[in-house]
Amino acid sequence: FSLKELHGIFPWLVESIFGSLDGIIVGWNLRCLQGRTNPNEYSVALDFLDPSGPMMKLVYKLQAEEYRYDFPVSYLPGPVKASIQEQVLPECSLYHNKVQFPSSGGLGLNLALNPFEYYMFYFAISLITQKNSPVTHHVSPSNSAYFILVDTYLKCFLPTEGSVLPPPSSNPGGAIPSPTPRSPAVPFSSYGMHHTSLLKRHIAHQPSVNADPASQEIWRSETLLQIFVEMWLHHYSLEMYQKMQSPHVKLEVLHYRLSISSKHHGSPAQSSYQALHAYQESFKPTEEHVLVVRLLVKHLHAFSNSLKPEPLSPSAHSHTASPLEEFKRVVIPRFVQEKLYIFLQHCFGHWPLDASFRAVLEMWLSYLQPWRYAPEKPPQSTEPLPRSVSDKWAAFIQENLLMYTKLFVGFLNRALRTDLVSPKNALMVFRVAKVFAQPNLAEMILKGEQLFLEPELVIPHRQHRLFMSPTLGGSFLSSRSPAVTDASFKVKSHVYSLEGQDFQYKQMFGTEVRNLVLKLAQLICQAQQTAKSISDHSAETMASQSFFSWFRFTPSEVNGSYTGNDLDEIGQDSIKKTDEYLEKALEYLCQIFKLSEAQLTQMMMKCGTAQDENGKKQLPDCIASENGLILTPLGRYQIINGLRRFELQYQGDTELQPIRSYENAALVRLLFRLSSALNERFADQMEVLCSRDDFVGRLCRYHLTNPQLIQKIRYSPVVRDRTSHNWGPRISLRFLASYRTLISLLMIYFLASWFYVGPVGCTFIILIGYFLYAVIMTFFFEGWKPHEH
Repeated sequence: FSLKELHGIFPWLVESIFGSLDGIIVGWNLRCLQGRTNPNEYSVALDFLDPSGPMMKLVYKLQAEEYRYDFPVSYLPGPVKASIQEQVLPECSLYHNKVQFPSSGGLGLNLALNPFEYYMFYFAISLITQKNSPVTHHVSPSNSAYFILVDTYLKCFLPTEGSVLPPPSSNPGGAIPSPTPRSPAVPFSSYGMHHTSLLKRHIAHQPSVNADPASQEIWRSETLLQIFVEMWLHHYSLEMYQKMQSPHVKLEVLHYRLSISSKHHGSPAQSSYQALHAYQESFKPTEEHVLVVRLLVKHLHAFSNSLKPEPLSPSAHSHTASPLEEFKRVVIPRFVQEKLYIFLQHCFGHWPLDASFRAVLEMWLSYLQPWRYAPEKPPQSTEPLPRSVSDKWAAFIQENLLMYTKLFVGFLNRALRTDLVSPKNALMVFRVAKVFAQPNLAEMILKGEQLFLEPELVIPHRQHRLFMSPTLGGSFLSSRSPAVTDASFKVKSHVYSLEGQDFQYKQMFGTEVRNLVLKLAQLICQAQQTAKSISDHSAETMASQSFFSWFRFTPSEVNGSYTGNDLDEIGQDSIKKTDEYLEKALEYLCQIFKLSEAQLTQMMMKCGTAQDENGKKQLPDCIASENGLILTPLGRYQIINGLRRFELQYQGDTELQPIRSYENAALVRLLFRLSSALNERFADQMEVLCSRDDFVGRLCRYHLTNPQLIQKIRYSPVVRDRTSHNWGPRISLRFLASYRTLISLLMIYFLASWFYVGPVGCTFIILIGYFLYAVIMTFFFEGWKPHEH
């Protein structure tokens, strides 16, 4: 094919592979393509899309001819789309000089992208647009072709060893010319222009890396990272997006809007309102999306940690540092930190309170531990002691203070609303506590908080400059911020740039958060007690359902209380794991926040999980009133989370109670009619027999009466008193409708047949045996009623 023909089919080919932007065309469905289920298609796709494969060769071939392809602005992340539609250019240099207005008759704004950008835009956004693709089998995201390609592209364009491989191009050095700048038809107010702050300075034109031969090797690296970050981490509310901008930008945008509105009689204001109103949908990242972002975070840590040590002489550093080394130095704080923080905040606040949050949690913990991806290996030791966090990471912790402190508080608030008896929820609490309990980590976080809380002793104009929001999207070759020796100033700049000048910081080691930790510790104790109760109840249930229990004529708990729980099915092994996780988590929390034994003892006393004199769990927290017991908010919480419950018992006529799962419905109704007919026919005779004082009367009372149950039964918290009824002597045959009774009788008849005993003889033996049993029980337990149903 000629270049002109390749240029024409390139957009069609990209859409055929990654799917259409509206999600209608699925394409190759790389997210569901796995080597285990489709080995041939899997290997072909990976080879074709490899960084040195045919597809990338086509991209570089078209790149050399400076072709451009239109990408609709309407499919960009919500905040960026709304910003461009408001004619306000985002800070990220990826969008600079690329916004193209439609020709006559065209609809919507477009970005004019070079082939490499166009390919990577489609590749990155397919993770978002194709999330509702049909799946016919279970797919493991980490084994999909898409996940493997992301990992391959990161290793190729952000190498931890060596330099970026040059593209397979005929040009010397593999240089690819930069796009020709294009001026938009309508003036844009750029967030990056007319501003001299050292923390926000960046160039507003096409990145100069394409023009500098020394930096040709990494322009693809910067473009790839910017696209990944913009597509995957830019999905938060427009209000949060505007909050991230510095005050001078808001003022500049306001002046621009007022001037445009005065010229066009409010039409741009109306379109601005429509753009703001259009972005109202809530973004819900999938678990696969979070796993891919975690892969990006882990690789960026490894990429940044592969930075060569700086030479002792600063002048030597300025002359010998390569563009790739400079890129490693600023890749996380400039490109990732702010957007990842907002993305994590969104997930912490909107993710469902279930076990799927584990993916978000692990991504957060991966970012918090860059030392795990450092090239040096920890010393091998036979003792399983946790590795101490080196002091060299203090600067990273201080410059990411909110990642550690505010998000930890957000996790506490989530943990306080989850059921910690669940092993998966207990594991998440254990993981967070274990990470923060690493030796020396809590001390460095506390030091960072102390630096932030230091009083202001700086020059006002310097403070104004450094508290501006840092640029995360400009080219890294722009002038870097001068080394600031004041660590306190760095921490303040980090906090205020992410949360604004009016942010009220909540100390992680302050009184308020400490109280939340104590509440969590109390819930952990309650969950441990609940798990123990479930374990004991499961053991009792298993014992009562043993083989010999089938030979009992009376079903258990016919008139008893409901003791079922959704957690009964988790098994003994899971309960043991839950107890282990919670015990270690409580130990780690005590280490982090220096909780004393006295505090733990006092907390255990407040838990209220101790058993009462009958060995049963206490009632939910209630207060007494004229109408009986009323649940408190704590009591409602205890019921919702299964920590406590009321003992519910059936108090009506036992003959009319609901049909149980272990009863045959037809037999219950038939035997009820038969019993009612017998009771109606012989009611007077049974009354006379039961009123006798001799042995016959005692035997009849044992079989025919339903004595009032004089027990201490806890009723509903609304009703204090109940009236009891004496139903008088009557015959009850409902026990014969129990499957357990029927199976027991069948087994007896079957065994009797082995000894040549017929059904009639076997029935006579059963009646004689039961009569003897009843006589004995009448002598010793006159008031006991064994088969009341």
